[in-house]
Amino acid sequence: MELYALPAHALRQMLDRGEISSVELTKSLIERIEAVDGAIGSYLAIRVEEALKEAEEADRRIREQRDVGPLTGIPVSLKDNICTEGTRTTCASRMLENFVPPYDATVVARLKAQGAPILGKLNMDEFAMGSSTETSAFKLTRNPWNLERVPGGSSGGPAAAVAAGATVMALGSDTGGSIRQPAALCGVVGMKPTYGLVSRFGLVAFASSLDQIGPMTKDVKDAALLLSAIAAHDPLDSTSIPGDRADFLAELDRGVEGLVIGLPVEMLGEGVAPEVREAVNAAVGVLEGLGARVEEVSLPHVRYALAAYAVIATAEASSNLGRFDGVRYGFRSREDADVVTMFETTRAQGFGAEVKRRIMLGTYALSAGYYDAYYLKALKVRTLIRRDFEKAFERCHLLVTPTSPTVAFRFGEKADNPVAMYQSDRLTVPANLAGIPAISVPCGVSQDGLPIGLQFMAPALAEPVLFRAAAAYEAAAGWASMRPPLEVK
Repeated sequence: MELYALPAHALRQMLDRGEISSVELTKSLIERIEAVDGAIGSYLAIRVEEALKEAEEADRRIREQRDVGPLTGIPVSLKDNICTEGTRTTCASRMLENFVPPYDATVVARLKAQGAPILGKLNMDEFAMGSSTETSAFKLTRNPWNLERVPGGSSGGPAAAVAAGATVMALGSDTGGSIRQPAALCGVVGMKPTYGLVSRFGLVAFASSLDQIGPMTKDVKDAALLLSAIAAHDPLDSTSIPGDRADFLAELDRGVEGLVIGLPVEMLGEGVAPEVREAVNAAVGVLEGLGARVEEVSLPHVRYALAAYAVIATAEASSNLGRFDGVRYGFRSREDADVVTMFETTRAQGFGAEVKRRIMLGTYALSAGYYDAYYLKALKVRTLIRRDFEKAFERCHLLVTPTSPTVAFRFGEKADNPVAMYQSDRLTVPANLAGIPAISVPCGVSQDGLPIGLQFMAPALAEPVLFRAAAAYEAAAGWASMRPPLEVK
């Protein structure tokens, strides 16, 4: 098997035994990118020279047995809203087209400290606002399983790159499902940690009470490996959870026997495609066969999750994106008579249509006379949803749902209908509102040959049991080994 197709944990063993070098691995991935990325369009920037230098340093560390960690020599790619010193970070927006951060995000600094070469920056929906990666200002990213279909969003670039073997593993960001939904549509593993478990310092903010960085990988073990490398308290992030660095690999092999898994009835009904529902029901049968007990539960307020999310996320986006004014950094309109006109034209030209839509919605929700009616009410609904989850977790260790209500859709199918596009996230949004961890793993293939995702959700800081259940299902079901039939020219 080619090196680019192997998971990180297998590559770790080969590196430690001296069977391959990090430079050899990095070159293999660069060649794979050259072969497939013209078709899928997952990268916005490739750090060829820098990644090879970092790989050389990793090889020295491995030879000298000096500061060798689980990711030493393993290349990682990043969604392009995670700041990287000296490398453009654009958020797939004209507003930041030429922005080069003077610092690394905390997660990037931790990867570099372990000796993981940073391979490049990956395409996304502009400012992480979208569910198909169609709002990127620079290019379309195509689903490796079918180049006429979207890869999901907003982390469509990372999902497509992992699925196509154009990276070993990647980091994405998840505000309302932006890691899990594209992972499901591209047939890879995507995980959103507990809010505050991973530092957001250096992540370009969309909605600060919802955003979280997480892993996108070929299998569950790699996701646990990557999360172990980046999850730790960070004084630079005021929402970072205090505590020691955790090892999320410790309980991977414990299985699910004795676990109680809840099946929320509200998240399996209307709007879920029949073949998705059938795949999830089959996955539930696998879990029961492994010794888990499955029972139906109710999350009565989850039907309001998408509406509450729309208000909270757009309100916070309106506030966060106010900094892009053409004065401090980023794009600036140059042909204006006065400063007010400069502000207006800078934002009109720098932002795309979806970003403008969300800024306007959020500004309206926060405006005088509407704050209580919209934003405050949405926060109250969020509290009710969180309590629903707490009540369910009194009975169950985990909850299981579909990740996406449908498989990957065609380009343009929902682009002109924002409400239909927002519905793509209705099964993933609740976990963000509640601040709990969730993971998507492949659980089947549709009649059209497109991947289907299964979502596990756990109580806050219960990542070990989340990985434990996901790994047990993955091993029993065998979907982790499936790869897209991507033709290489």
